[in-house]
Amino acid sequence: MTSQEAKPAEPTSTLTTHPVLGVAGVLLGAMIATCMGRLMSVGLADLRGALHLGVDEASWINTSFNASMMFIGPFSVYLGGILGPRRVLLWCAGIFTAVSAVLPLCHSLAPLIALLIVAGFTGGTFYPLTLSFVLRSLPIRYVLLGIAMYATDIVFTTDMAQAWESFFVERLSWHWIFWNGALLTPLMFVLIYFGIPRQPLPTPKPGHPAPSWRGFLYFSFGVALLYIALDQGQRLDWFHSSLILGLTVAGIFLLLSAIVRHFLLPNPLINYQFLLRRNTLLLALVLISFRFVMLATVVAIPSFLGSVRGFRPLQEAPVLVWVAVPQFVLGVAAMALMRRIDPRLILTAGFSLVAIACLLDSRVTSVWAGPDFGVSEAVMAIGLALAFNSMVGSIVLEVLDTGALSRPADVLTFAGFFQVTRLFGGEVGASLMGHFIAIREEFHSNILGLNVGLGNGIADQRLRGFRAALSPHSTGFAATGRAAELVGLQVRQQAFTLAISDGFLLIAMCCITCLVVVAFMSKVPTQYRQIVASGSGS
Repeated sequence: MTSQEAKPAEPTSTLTTHPVLGVAGVLLGAMIATCMGRLMSVGLADLRGALHLGVDEASWINTSFNASMMFIGPFSVYLGGILGPRRVLLWCAGIFTAVSAVLPLCHSLAPLIALLIVAGFTGGTFYPLTLSFVLRSLPIRYVLLGIAMYATDIVFTTDMAQAWESFFVERLSWHWIFWNGALLTPLMFVLIYFGIPRQPLPTPKPGHPAPSWRGFLYFSFGVALLYIALDQGQRLDWFHSSLILGLTVAGIFLLLSAIVRHFLLPNPLINYQFLLRRNTLLLALVLISFRFVMLATVVAIPSFLGSVRGFRPLQEAPVLVWVAVPQFVLGVAAMALMRRIDPRLILTAGFSLVAIACLLDSRVTSVWAGPDFGVSEAVMAIGLALAFNSMVGSIVLEVLDTGALSRPADVLTFAGFFQVTRLFGGEVGASLMGHFIAIREEFHSNILGLNVGLGNGIADQRLRGFRAALSPHSTGFAATGRAAELVGLQVRQQAFTLAISDGFLLIAMCCITCLVVVAFMSKVPTQYRQIVASGSGS
């Protein structure tokens, strides 16, 4: 009788008969969604050339996809609550596959944007359900392995996108920016089909209100509009544009409407009170900081190599590979450390190493090339692995400590909150960095320009040298004009290099600020060593 009573106490034993397949499916889905977004960002110039688009037109390619992902992030909480994750993921995987296959066949902007919106709606559901399913499906002793797989999946895909895009364009075709998703998503479909069990449609408990879609719709539209404003703000000169102003006002109004509606008519799928925990809010700030920190490898280094050194994407890729490839080993190492050490200490070490790497990169000069980033990128790889794994580990530890896995509303709330934080924080960071580099480049250009003019000894000597070198090919005023253009180009290169150096310093300051945030996090009573020990003994 005792053994029979003990069996129902295992909450995860009936979730699925093939948990490894289901976990592999959702992890693959997260990788596919990350990869497509990054490939379009890295390959935007190739897409512009293939589709004969201008800069302004092409800027809406990434905006439409990412804003749709932002919209579906909160709304997927509602869909998962009323349909179950299996139905949502299977339907969205099927639609995403079809859309990815058709996208390269579009030869004008309007149908391309329409299909990208559909791709964002469907691909955006792959994220929020990933980590919660991993936690609910894996045996407790394998939780750390699942965290390492998830963290490595995201960081590796983000940094490897440059190499993949370069390979597609150089060896195959730009079409594979989209077709790689069409090729991988059917595998995800199969894994989810056989890995996540069929479940009946959820029904509201007697006496509880039925889930409402209106609050989710308001909130999703609100964050999507704000995302568009952030993404297009730098190009349209921020609040000097009536479009940016209108998007911002409408987004804030919809967010406030969603919050007011929730408190007047509470939704059973959302528990805002669960988010009002000290560590949860501080971890959201850490996640935003991490998204900003990743711009060191996603924006700063590729921008420098491309704009100053004239590298092609295929030449930039090896520099980022130095960060991406070690993540497999470093992720497992970070997982092993969390079995023995408080994740907050690992988080501190990770952000400290990233700050050191950025300080090393802040010494960049206009003659640096790929190998000059070698030492700093090795330090960066270790720091990012420790920081991201321990950050995800801290988030998971918070969920486990509160017992939220036994409360579906809390899990859905938690997943939706961190999905919105991840996407919105990343866009805030990218917008801030883009604006910062533009302002600093203008500042340095003005300062350098004050010392470059006729009458300045060094400038005159440089101008005469260029003119002498160009004289065999040009004569008179033509040689002088071309020499002046070369001097102006050197000024722009130096100004941009100094702006990139300031960007690295800004990221280092962000890391230091994040260390202060981590210092205010409270220790979770139950650490991974106790969790793993209890799982091994069960």
